This record gives sequence, structure tokens and C-alpha cells, in this order.
Amino acid sequence: MKKLFLLAIAVIGFSISSNAQDIRLGFKGGVNFATLSGNDYNSLKGRTGYHIGAVVQIGLSDMFAVQPELIYSAQGAKFRGFGSEQKIDVDYLNLPVLVKFKFAKFFSAEAGPQFGFVVNDNYPAGSEPESFDLSAAVGAGVEFGSFFGQLRYNIGFTDIVDNVEAKNSVFQVSVGYYIF
Repeated sequence: MKKLFLLAIAVIGFSISSNAQDIRLGFKGGVNFATLSGNDYNSLKGRTGYHIGAVVQIGLSDMFAVQPELIYSAQGAKFRGFGSEQKIDVDYLNLPVLVKFKFAKFFSAEAGPQFGFVVNDNYPAGSEPESFDLSAAVGAGVEFGSFFGQLRYNIGFTDIVDNVEAKNSVFQVSVGYYIF
């Protein structure tokens, strides 16, 4: 009985791992249209930046996949202050973990949490940005063979500066390539 139970677990484990063999690794890059939202920042202009990084797509079935990414993202905003234009530049190493729903052969919708870690900042004197940012990512994508494109909106849940209501708000346009 014990051997039959172990054999059943081995067969189930093998079948689950064989379904997850659809793993694709790729790279992507694109443009960010970033700003800050919140009551404490209401007259900001957006910052146009970039993002670049790696993507792993793990197929769970024909219609669903999990897609973790590791992305360097230039974010922030601009405002008029002290007689000139001031910049709020905060660059992140973002780790979105998305669930993808695939439909119509090459279209997909994606959503999930994104964890951001500050790697570079140029913030006005007197304040330092928080080192961690939690946001939600929602978007859509297309795939044509090894090439893919994505549109995504990231909305921040955490304030980027302590005791100031200001959250990241980033629209991204990406193109990428799966190397395998």
C-alpha cells in the first residue's frame, strides 16, 4: 500500500512538472510615462523614462501562465518650484509577478503585484524616498512567435516618501524577444 501511494505521488508530480515545461526566457524594454498621484502632489508633470529587463513566462496550461520579471525602471515626475523646474527622479528595480490569461492565440491579459526597490534617486532636498514600493500591475500583450509587445499600467499602493501622500503611477509600452 505504501509503495502504491508513493508511486501515485511520483506519477502526479511527474505529470505536473511535465505540464510546466513551457518555460520561456526573454528580454524586454520600452518607455515609461510616469508621474506621482495623491493629494500632496497635484500640479506635477510626468517624467518620460525607460525600462529594461528580463522576463520568464511559465506556462501552466494553454490559457494560463505566470510571468515574473526583473525590470530596471526610471520613474518620477517634474514640478515648478523655487523659480525653476524641479525633478523627482526615482529609479527602481521592479519585480512584477503576473498571472497571464491567454486568448485568441496571440493576445493576453495580465495582472499581479509588483515589488519595487529604489536603486537611484534624485529627490529634492529635505526628503528621501522610501526604499520599497508596492504596486499593482495590469495590462495586455500580444505575441508573434518569439516577439512580444505589452501595454501596462502600474498603480502604487505605498507612498514614495514618508508622511507625504504621493504614489507612483506609471504607464508602460514594451517590446521584447523570447530567446527560448
